[in-house]
Amino acid sequence: MPELVLEMNGRTWTLDASRPYTLGRDPQGDIVLDDARVSWRHATIAWNGRSWVVEDHGSTNGTFVQGQRVHQLEIGPGSAVNLGNATDGPRLNVSGAAAAVTTPQPQPQPHAAQNENAGWAQPAPQQSAPQQNWQQPQQVAPQIPQQQGPGGGAGAPSAYGDRSPTTFHQLALDRVMRIGRALENELVVSDLQVSRHHAEFHATPDGRFEIRDLGSHNGTFVNGMPIGKGGSALLGPNDIVGVGHSTFRLVGDRLEEFVDTGEVSFSARHLTVTVDGGKQILKDVSFGVPEKSLIAVIGPSGSGKSTLLKALTGYRPANQGDVLYDNRNLYKQFAELRQRIGLVPQDDILHKELTVKKALKYAAKLRFPADTTAAEREARIDEVLRELKLDIHKEKKVTSLSGGQRKRVSVALELLTKPSLIFLDEPTSGLDPGMDRDVMQLLRGLADDGRTVLVVTHSVAELAICDKLLVMAPGGSVAYFGPPEEALNFFGYETWADVFSAFENYRDYDWAGRWKGSQHYQMYAADIDAVAPQSVDMPSPQAIKPPKPQGWFSQLGTLIRRYVAVIGSDKGFLALTVILPAVLGAVSLLIDHNRGLLVNPVNPRTGMHVPNGTATTVLLILAVGACFAGAANSVRELIKERVIYERERATGLSRSAYLMSKVIVLGAVTVLQGLMVGLIGFSSREIPKDGLVLGNATLFELCLPIMALGFTSMMFGLVISALVKTAEKTMPLLVMFAIIQVVFTGCLFTLHGTIGVNEFSYLMPSRWAVGAAGTTLDFNNIAPNTDDPTNTDPLWDHTASAWGLDMAALIAIGVVCGFLVARFLRRHEPEVMRK
Repeated sequence: MPELVLEMNGRTWTLDASRPYTLGRDPQGDIVLDDARVSWRHATIAWNGRSWVVEDHGSTNGTFVQGQRVHQLEIGPGSAVNLGNATDGPRLNVSGAAAAVTTPQPQPQPHAAQNENAGWAQPAPQQSAPQQNWQQPQQVAPQIPQQQGPGGGAGAPSAYGDRSPTTFHQLALDRVMRIGRALENELVVSDLQVSRHHAEFHATPDGRFEIRDLGSHNGTFVNGMPIGKGGSALLGPNDIVGVGHSTFRLVGDRLEEFVDTGEVSFSARHLTVTVDGGKQILKDVSFGVPEKSLIAVIGPSGSGKSTLLKALTGYRPANQGDVLYDNRNLYKQFAELRQRIGLVPQDDILHKELTVKKALKYAAKLRFPADTTAAEREARIDEVLRELKLDIHKEKKVTSLSGGQRKRVSVALELLTKPSLIFLDEPTSGLDPGMDRDVMQLLRGLADDGRTVLVVTHSVAELAICDKLLVMAPGGSVAYFGPPEEALNFFGYETWADVFSAFENYRDYDWAGRWKGSQHYQMYAADIDAVAPQSVDMPSPQAIKPPKPQGWFSQLGTLIRRYVAVIGSDKGFLALTVILPAVLGAVSLLIDHNRGLLVNPVNPRTGMHVPNGTATTVLLILAVGACFAGAANSVRELIKERVIYERERATGLSRSAYLMSKVIVLGAVTVLQGLMVGLIGFSSREIPKDGLVLGNATLFELCLPIMALGFTSMMFGLVISALVKTAEKTMPLLVMFAIIQVVFTGCLFTLHGTIGVNEFSYLMPSRWAVGAAGTTLDFNNIAPNTDDPTNTDPLWDHTASAWGLDMAALIAIGVVCGFLVARFLRRHEPEVMRK
């Protein structure tokens, strides 16, 4: 069996035919090539029984022979193999066994610089943990060279982000190829993000092909843009069709498929964020992340870490620069790529009152298509729980878990949809050193299993397990990017405390310039612009509205059930919803309880009716109670779920369905409380026998304004909750709201005829609620204006039309509040969706 000799830069390796040889950046590989363009396990060279064969393993930047990208190709003496770039990538020259050779050996490590003044030495190769459970990707037909990208330059991106297709499918002009999750489809995609019957390829009369969406839930995309439910689009040779985690390209009459299994590259190019006044809080940030890697982002306060994370995820796109997901522009193709990105914010993105499994069940119901069965969702949940070792905790409430376990549950929620790229913001914040290590080891395992993980952290204790480290300097620029073990030598300090002190003491120093002038920059970041991103036309804003995984009513039903479950598990809230209205209603009974009249009392000496001040006082107490109870129910609801809403909105949650679920559940609770307040306050007193609208049901007619007032006050509470930035600010605003309602009821002083004040009172729900009850009780008669009895309040006229006007205005205020809440919620959505 013949030997093969490889030569590169004066070094040689002899390969015998008894085993395969791995090429890549993995220090445990046979031939280690420390070049940023080379993947971790890039390719293998092996004897197949009759010849030597080089096989690419889905590398990011490709394997090239004679300028052509290859997946599998026979090689022999005289051949040359380039890795990562067809022209200037690491070049392996192939010769026979007659050449002078040595045995395969690890690449020697150059000495790292001892300090900043010793000059810039060549960085040492990465020594991160080797990949575990690595699996060879699916085989495809051999010797299929990839097309060159736009402009014909070598290394330009292909349709799959410089990757070989996973498999091929033959299209025919006389039949339809249907894509979906169900087994009866011609092309089965085993992905819960894909509908059972998702889309289909059709041939047109002129011999071209088009893609038609079959009403899919998560959408069908062409060049990253949704074609709409039931829509279609003609396909050209450069168009990319996205269905779940799979992408397709038409080459002649053959369909090339690439399945995104997680081994994707990610890069930021010249990101700059400018705020009002022209101040830059992120300055020309560029770095590239290889597949299956763990990257940590550290830096002092004010270095732009949070801004960078928002720019990388599309929550707040950079004013300048691009974010590339496997060479695809994230901002322009956010509608499709958002399904492949997971984000774990610093705060937990789940309801702590629910059990682990129930929280994941509702998340899966919202994120997966409506045609997924309960068994399919259950199987995926159990799979994720086992992967993160949470199966023993699945029946525990989230609030009973430790900090590290809760963070694992947040990660589990994101893993449901199998994202290829996961971002985490301060996942170890507030954890002890042991939990810090456990969380970082969890992230290491996620990367080793085939995902790219980027974590923003303040902790520097576990940086050694990361593949790359990004250090941000004050002002939002990059101070270092490269292997973590070389970072301290790069800065010339012994500890990270010294580095951060230097950042603070020398804030005006050009840290970014020092980095860009280093050999580390040349090795790890200089080639970030070497490959041009795939270009697509930017559609109109109306065309990029992302599809929703479920219909509006399906989302509403899931949200209502989840919210009821959350409330039902909160015993304190349930007790308060009963005790609060009972106490507020009982307080009104203390007002002149002996007489108990809400009608005109009769003077026994004269037999004439006299004014009754008790009625207005009682109604004032009941109105204020309803206002306070309604607003208190909702004033914290949106602010405490803001992080959850932001994340779910990015995954396809309907804003109106979310808001309506709050309105329905809280509205029902508040209306029942208003009924309780009214029944307690009115039932023990003498009231008119006949009402204006409901006849002899006067008691219920009096309760209706109190119930509507509670509902509208609840809507006011939602407005406050959507406006504030922290939950602590809700209580002062709640008190202020209640006091203002007291003043403008019209029970304390005469509002009608007071210019300006009366008009302003029309904005207050208590004014209209008291007015509606006052029409039934005939307030203009039993509580006349003592200064001017002829100055009657039209809102208190004892007529059915006045009662209807008061109730209509009360409900209208609630509707306006709902509109305002929807607008304010829009501010807490990914900015790229708003654009």
